[in-house]
Amino acid sequence: MEDCIFCKIVDGRLPAKKVYEDELIIAIEDISPVAPVHLLLIPKRHFVNSLDMQVSDRELVGHIFLVAAEIARSKGIAENGFRIVNNNNAGAGQSVFHIHFHLLAGRTFTWPPG
Repeated sequence: MEDCIFCKIVDGRLPAKKVYEDELIIAIEDISPVAPVHLLLIPKRHFVNSLDMQVSDRELVGHIFLVAAEIARSKGIAENGFRIVNNNNAGAGQSVFHIHFHLLAGRTFTWPPG
């Protein structure tokens, strides 16, 4: 998508602090963190949100969660706990309409969230 900020980051037209990249996804530091660790895991393929995905995309979703766990272990946050958040549409807080997952850690989280 030409106007999508995450597509621009994925293809290198916009800079970002990457912490992980493979052929399917990138993980970057959030520019407005709400926790000491706040990363965004972004598929390289554009999807608006989870409503845009198909059954054939289930391996990608699984991959995202496996990478999140790998990053949590490598950053030393796995044992204390972390949260993975995915917002779908504006009413749920989605502000960039390219599916992404927030990996949050480094502070105590409450339930229910916001």
